[in-house]
Amino acid sequence: MDEIAAAAGTSKTVVYRYFADRGDLYLAVCTRVADRLVGQLTAALRGASEPRELLFRAVDAYLRVIEADPEVYRFVVHRPLADRPMADDPIAGLSALVGRHVAGLIAARLKEAGLDPTAAEPWGHGLVGLVRSAADHWLDARDPMTREQLTGYLTDLIWTGLAGVLEATGMTVDTAPPRFAAVPPNQRAQRGDTP
Repeated sequence: MDEIAAAAGTSKTVVYRYFADRGDLYLAVCTRVADRLVGQLTAALRGASEPRELLFRAVDAYLRVIEADPEVYRFVVHRPLADRPMADDPIAGLSALVGRHVAGLIAARLKEAGLDPTAAEPWGHGLVGLVRSAADHWLDARDPMTREQLTGYLTDLIWTGLAGVLEATGMTVDTAPPRFAAVPPNQRAQRGDTP
């Protein structure tokens, strides 16, 4: 708290006027990060109509927030003040919120195709978990790939899985080859992919 007060150019007493304790400050930081992430995701999904583009934009928006301030992200997701109950954790709530949102998008597409939307909920939450876990690993990698590469790889993995499942039900989907898949460098150059 002393360091926070010094960085803010004020005293610890003034900081405590706004935050009851360190836990309260942690929740405020979490809420700020959650609000920023929701705003980025909402903005990223505007104007995209194709499912694969929506997926790419959503993954990229999440990774962009992390890339902008990795230390704040680590602070928030690793719960340094774990004495607080999970009900007070806006980041856990955010994962659930984003999972529900993704599930809703998937369910809408399944319904449009006349298919049972039951699978949408586990898929939506599973996709959020996949991206979050990959993002955590990306931040800890000693020689990380670029955000653009990770976004492409995750989009290809997720889309190929979703497209395969949807195609098996008879739904027509874009089954173009993955754009960022791990292919030999000579084939990547022929396809025009970035390394």
